[in-house]
Amino acid sequence: MEIKGRFDHFNINVTDLGRSLRFYDEALGLKEISRQKAADGSYELVFVGDGVSPFKLELTWLRDHAATPYELGENESHLCIRVAGDYDAVREYHRSRGWVCFENHEMGLYFINDPDDYWIEVLPLK
Repeated sequence: MEIKGRFDHFNINVTDLGRSLRFYDEALGLKEISRQKAADGSYELVFVGDGVSPFKLELTWLRDHAATPYELGENESHLCIRVAGDYDAVREYHRSRGWVCFENHEMGLYFINDPDDYWIEVLPLK
């Protein structure tokens, strides 16, 4: 049997949903697509997207999770976003906001981290 899958979404758990939504909008232009709330208030899921591709990022807030950061291990997994426009100007904007957490000048790329310390690789569109 040959299975043909396609990417739909990627999930990350967040400690402060509002703060995370602001970050993903301000840092990467990702906008809310849909939202689901548990009837008992135990969780809330918000899907954000770029308005171009069908891929979505799911932000999950869990009421009963302690208000402490999630354990991210060695943080080797990451999301990658390509940005249009002047790549150096975008990097400077991210740097001015204190979001740049790692730069690899040799490879011509950098990472920003979100409010829960997830790393996001930022590359130029082309």
